[in-house]
Amino acid sequence: MIILPHVTDASDLSGKRVLLRLDLNVPIEGGEIRDPYRIEKSLQTLNYLRAQNARIVIISHIGKGDPEDTLAPVARYLNTKFPTTFLSRLESSENERLTKEMEDGDVVIVENLRHSKGEEKNDSQFAAYLATLGDVYVNDAFSVSHRAHASVVGVPALLPHYAGIQIREEVERIAVAFKPARPFLFIVGGAKISTKMPLLKKFIGIADHIFVGGANVNNLLKSKGYEIGTSVYDKDVDGDLTELLESNRLILPIDVVVKNDAGSEVRPVNQVNSGDMIVDIGPETIKYLEGVVGSAQLIVWNGPLGFYEQGFTEATRELISLVSGSRATSLVGGGDTVALIDEMGAIDNFSFVSTGGGAMLDFLANETLPGIEALQK
Repeated sequence: MIILPHVTDASDLSGKRVLLRLDLNVPIEGGEIRDPYRIEKSLQTLNYLRAQNARIVIISHIGKGDPEDTLAPVARYLNTKFPTTFLSRLESSENERLTKEMEDGDVVIVENLRHSKGEEKNDSQFAAYLATLGDVYVNDAFSVSHRAHASVVGVPALLPHYAGIQIREEVERIAVAFKPARPFLFIVGGAKISTKMPLLKKFIGIADHIFVGGANVNNLLKSKGYEIGTSVYDKDVDGDLTELLESNRLILPIDVVVKNDAGSEVRPVNQVNSGDMIVDIGPETIKYLEGVVGSAQLIVWNGPLGFYEQGFTEATRELISLVSGSRATSLVGGGDTVALIDEMGAIDNFSFVSTGGGAMLDFLANETLPGIEALQK
């Protein structure tokens, strides 16, 4: 069991500057926020700190750190919840002075952390600069806690530090997969199976069933000798997939949706042609999964089943309906999957929806994260 120092255990936050690391990396189109899910999930900690009369200094990244990647739209969104001041320069000698002039309950948000190269490099000088903006540090950004960046691991080494409300819930809820109720179904979608091999090799011995979808499955089908045509697959896979393929716990698709010059069509998995690209899971596979989902007591799912970027979401939507309507405890993560769940209005039908994609996978694989370890020191 992971024990974290929690923000609700902090003695007296009144009048203190709380440097709050959030993940506000939300999709923005035309200067407007398209999906505020991560912002909304951060409000519980924000409102708690405001109720404690803390002076809140929010730090976050957005995008890749290009000059046009700005947190200004996020500041405008937060300003509809409570008065929020936007500090438009990340590194400014004025920022420390401005934070020290804050009143109890004030909220400021500092410009994109990735405007400094020191963030991703975990530069000690950049971490020291960030630490001048707070008296206490709180991490409530589970979804970036798998990254050893300055704002995640550098700053807590310099300030008294605590876990936020959301990050503690993420850790507690996802950890049920380590001692699961049974039958336990683990669903792994998305791409880059090479990054998921430690996870798959670990859970092939824990889960009762593992279903692999998305571009991940193309490597497995190729290794079994099936034709995958022009399908996307991961050329960086290191090692043999035999252990996975020989396990009776592994479930592979029965049929797939392929795209070719004639359009798209469903084919049995052993009848894919050289000109076909596998873009989704087929209806017979979903029909088979209906029984597996129906008998499961725990379902953990990360990543879409189809080529999300090209609009092939039908199988993912079908599985969302099955899982959300099941009796199982259901934990789901991954930005694209969560976006579809939100679009379908099914968020409340899942036991827990994680804000993390890669962080969720890393935590499942390693049972800790750099950001969690930094809070335990």
